[in-house]
Amino acid sequence: MRLRFGSSTFDSQTRELLREGKAVAISPRAFSLLELLLADRPRPLSKADLVQRLWSDSSGSETSLAALILELKGIIEEKGQEPLVKNVGGESYAFVGRADTDRRPTVHGGYKFKVIWDDREIPLSEGENLIGRDYDALVRIDSAKISRRHARITVEKGRVWLEDLGSRNGTQLNDKPIRRRARLSDGDRIGFGSFLIVFREAPG
Repeated sequence: MRLRFGSSTFDSQTRELLREGKAVAISPRAFSLLELLLADRPRPLSKADLVQRLWSDSSGSETSLAALILELKGIIEEKGQEPLVKNVGGESYAFVGRADTDRRPTVHGGYKFKVIWDDREIPLSEGENLIGRDYDALVRIDSAKISRRHARITVEKGRVWLEDLGSRNGTQLNDKPIRRRARLSDGDRIGFGSFLIVFREAPG
């Protein structure tokens, strides 16, 4: 799903929010909230449903959801324009702005590392990049066989490391289980049972 609203572009494939072609800083959970609201627009989603879907570990609440809504509105809404996200009847939230499909090809530039999962190319950020079932995960795999916080890819000063986070079913690197943090190289295959992603070094 790649949508344009105002001066922003939402890209679910690369999990990026762009404004005038430049990446906007947004937390993984706020991005997931925007994704849910855009997918169901203009239908409202109840607070209870959003809390359940965004906090799979039951740590969320209506208070934390309200804070997340404020964070999202501060990122996507521009001064002097109509709100994009509204509270509906005090019990739900909806994306009420106009969002049009953007059919232009995605440009993958400005980053050095990425992972490929199915037909998705996901840029890696400096620091920690979570893989798992949690909505905070950069690579979110919605399967009971995947732990909520399954594995982590860390980018540190031009080097990239993979580690398992004590997952139930383990993590494989080039078909071998990893027991400790391992450095990644271009083309490495990272497995989680039947799920496979590929690490690539990209120009940028």
